[in-house]
Amino acid sequence: MLAHSIVKLETSRPSHYMIFLHGILGTRANWRGIARSFVKARPDWGGILVDLREHGDSLRQPPPHTLKTTAAGVRELEQALSLPVRGAVGHSFGGKVALEWLAMRDDAAEIWLIDSSPGPKATDEGSSVTASVLMTLERLNRNWPSREAFVQSIVEAGQPEPIAQWLAMNLNRNDDGSHSFGPDLSAIRSLIEDYAKTDLWPTVESPPVGSTIHLVIGGRSSVFSRLDRARAEAVAARDPRVFVHIFEAAGHWVHIDSTEELVALLTSAAGERR
Repeated sequence: MLAHSIVKLETSRPSHYMIFLHGILGTRANWRGIARSFVKARPDWGGILVDLREHGDSLRQPPPHTLKTTAAGVRELEQALSLPVRGAVGHSFGGKVALEWLAMRDDAAEIWLIDSSPGPKATDEGSSVTASVLMTLERLNRNWPSREAFVQSIVEAGQPEPIAQWLAMNLNRNDDGSHSFGPDLSAIRSLIEDYAKTDLWPTVESPPVGSTIHLVIGGRSSVFSRLDRARAEAVAARDPRVFVHIFEAAGHWVHIDSTEELVALLTSAAGERR
């Protein structure tokens, strides 16, 4: 079962749960702050933070490493928890996982794609930071004497320090006190390649009955091409179940660049569909 954390107010008994899904090389901790703000504003909701396959504490998952197997893991977790899950928020890779997960369910849900284009992409298109980071990691050693040494190595390889600190969340402490990078990079590359080639526009253009899909786009991000954005807006114009929200000041990491605005959006819309 995938590693996960439940977020809810101590005194609440949520009647709905929202799953939060990180992007490539992220962990469930990426969404902890927003999940806490979400359940504080909507105490009738709880949050489920998930480490997707080969991320965080969900390591050594058996192949194949694809969007479908990743979504199947989320579905298995949902069934094992037996909680009333009513939606999923997914950033980048996690957004497509959320769409695949939606297609596996019998129940309706509200899906939030955070700067996650549903269509196929070249493996370096719209995700140049991810591609660059993966290539950096593939060139470096797998073990470091300390977290600080890892961060220094990443910075010296040409990545910004905030990226290096973010990647350091994937370090595991070994018995001898050294640190190793947890995710299997070959599995990560397989996930990226499957993510890039998978076309999930059909799900967005024809959501399951009762479900809603929100496309949250970073105005400064290149993930959505001009044609992608036009396609999304055309779908939203003809289907009241699909919504487009553009955060003009945000880049790809919308939940970091526009945290308060995203929390306000999630908490104003969540729970409107019962």
